[in-house]
Amino acid sequence: QVQLVESGGGLVQPGGSLTLSCVASGFTFNAYHMSWYRQAPGKERELVASISKTADVTRYGDSVKGRFTISRDNDKNTVYLQMNNLKSEDGAVYYCTRAWGPGEYWGRGTRVTVSS
Repeated sequence: QVQLVESGGGLVQPGGSLTLSCVASGFTFNAYHMSWYRQAPGKERELVASISKTADVTRYGDSVKGRFTISRDNDKNTVYLQMNNLKSEDGAVYYCTRAWGPGEYWGRGTRVTVSS
C-alpha cells in the first residue's frame, strides 16, 4: 500500500533552518510528482512546494519562495524540503503528498515550530 512518512520537524529559532524528509513506499516513486503542503492551527492547508517526477520542474508557494527548496532522490524514494530563514509564520504541520497538487495519499505530517 502507498505510504508516505515525513520526518525532520522540530523546534527552531527564527532565522534558523530545517530539512524535512518524506520517504515513500508502495508505489513507483519516480513515476509521480510530489508536493509538500502545510497546515497551521486554524488555517487551511496550503501548498508549500511541488517537484516533478524527474525533478526538472519545481514550484513554490509565494510565502516560501527564495527560502525553501524542494528536491528528491529517486534512488532513495525520498523527497526533501530544505527550509531556510524560518519565520514564526512557517510554524505548521508539514505533509507530503503524491501529486503535483493535493493528492489522494498523504503522510501523517511532521510538526515545525518556529519560536525563540
